[in-house]
Amino acid sequence: MAAVESFSQHNEAQESMATDYDAPRKSEDESESIEALKERVPTKGASSIDSEDSDNPGFELAGADLSDIELDVVVLPQQDDEFTCVNCFLVRHRSQLDHESKLGPVCAECSG
Repeated sequence: MAAVESFSQHNEAQESMATDYDAPRKSEDESESIEALKERVPTKGASSIDSEDSDNPGFELAGADLSDIELDVVVLPQQDDEFTCVNCFLVRHRSQLDHESKLGPVCAECSG
C-alpha cells in the first residue's frame, strides 16, 4: 500500500510542474564547449581514408565533357500488360490503371 501512495505522490508532483517546450534542451553531451569539440575533430591531413587512391579515383562531373563515353542501355517495347499514363507519361502495369479518360489511360497515382 505504501508503494501506491508513493506512486500517486510522484504523479502529483509531475502534474504540478509546467513544461516549457520552447526552452532549449541541453544534455550532458551538449554542455561541452565549442573549443573542446573542435579539438576532437581530426584535421584534414590526418584522415585514415585516402579518397584519391587507385581503387577509388576521384570524379569531377560538373561541367565535364562526357561525349566520348558510350552508354549501353537496353530499351524494351511496351508490353501487353502495360500502359502509358496520359498525365505523368510513365509506363505502368495494368494493375495501376485507375480509369480511361477521353485522352487515354490514367494511373491511380495521377487520379488520386
